[in-house]
Amino acid sequence: MGMHPDLEPLTFLVGTWHGWGHGEYPTIEDFDYEEEISFIPGPGKPFLAYAQHTRNTHSGDPLHSETGYLRPSGSGRVEMVLAQPSGLVEVHTGSLEGQHLHLRSVVVEGTPTAKDVSDVERHIEVEGDHLSYRLALAGVGHGLTTHLVAELTRR
Repeated sequence: MGMHPDLEPLTFLVGTWHGWGHGEYPTIEDFDYEEEISFIPGPGKPFLAYAQHTRNTHSGDPLHSETGYLRPSGSGRVEMVLAQPSGLVEVHTGSLEGQHLHLRSVVVEGTPTAKDVSDVERHIEVEGDHLSYRLALAGVGHGLTTHLVAELTRR
């Protein structure tokens, strides 16, 4: 079964990406990480399955992961749903302009033991086999602040 035709505007994301990033936030020490992201078309369905994993660049220890789905939602519009083992679930809506996604959370919910996060914004841009992103979040008493920046290449 082939890729659903509604995914055509998102085909630039399909594949596995690997690279490095930098994280910071007012409540933590800065850190660097290695990352792998994959976007895989649902067989005959209008979604890309998304999976992300990071590791500490020095020790190789796992740091963070998240999984979910990216869905086209009309001309130039997208939706993304994510779950994280830290107890957070994010629902985003956003725009697609060329090969640039701008997503903003409409819902961020956590389990009783999850950190307090109230807003997340994601910018993803692809040029050829190069993917860069910036993630900002609001939580633990701080407004929307850049948290992660990364550069990855398609494998």
